[in-house]
Amino acid sequence: MGRLIKEILADILTRDELKDVISGFDVIGDIAIVKIPDTLLPKKELIAQTLLKNVKNIKAVFRQASPIYGEYRLMELEYLAGENRTYTEHKESGCRFLLDIQKVYFSPRLSGERLRIANLVKDDEVVVNMFAGVGTFSIIIAKQVKTSFNYAIDVNPYAYEMILRNAFINKVDDRVIALLGDAGRAIESRLLSSADRVLMPFPERALDYFPYAVKALKEEGGTIHLYLHVKSKPVNDVIEETLPKLSNPTKLKIDSINGKVVREVGPKIDQVVLDINLT
Repeated sequence: MGRLIKEILADILTRDELKDVISGFDVIGDIAIVKIPDTLLPKKELIAQTLLKNVKNIKAVFRQASPIYGEYRLMELEYLAGENRTYTEHKESGCRFLLDIQKVYFSPRLSGERLRIANLVKDDEVVVNMFAGVGTFSIIIAKQVKTSFNYAIDVNPYAYEMILRNAFINKVDDRVIALLGDAGRAIESRLLSSADRVLMPFPERALDYFPYAVKALKEEGGTIHLYLHVKSKPVNDVIEETLPKLSNPTKLKIDSINGKVVREVGPKIDQVVLDINLT
């Protein structure tokens, strides 16, 4: 997609301008969201109309007008071109996801990571996603691993509704259980010592909620996938710096940690995942 967009906008932007726009371009369903630096704001409608005209699967273009903010991880959006709607259907890994991009956080750039996690899940695993959004991780896992059982937790009422709907339309509602509320409280009240695997795809909250993730693991242990935003550096350095910050209120001990860079999220800022095995 990046190369295609580069070719489409090459006639209206300079090389430096093009680089700035490409780095902030996402397609969710049939809606494009583009980050446009202040220097290019006078060309925002031209950029939007050019994308709309040349990318046939795009029916609406919005500008991300604010950083991601708040407990629900939302962003302000400015309508630029096409159909003035924020509701769409996104397809990924053979699954369909209905969502309103203005009401819930969703990143298409995590598609490879979601598939990686699904490929790690074994038969009969119980998986808890502490920050589930519209249920993407959980539903893809349930679709791929027919005997898995998945709890999808989110504090956003709209996200909760979309987990229910998306699980139903993907025919996995018998194995994806949506829970509305704070992830820590949900684990304390319903999911203690229940999980083989816990997902924590909320980098800003991951370290604070790590003790709850450990409590969710079965007594014999399991795996926690911890996502962080860090300054770009070798992953081994990230592991070394993170280990002292991992509060563990249980008898489980960390057996091994592996890490990888998931994506770049800003200038010299990476999203990394730490796969933490406890026994």
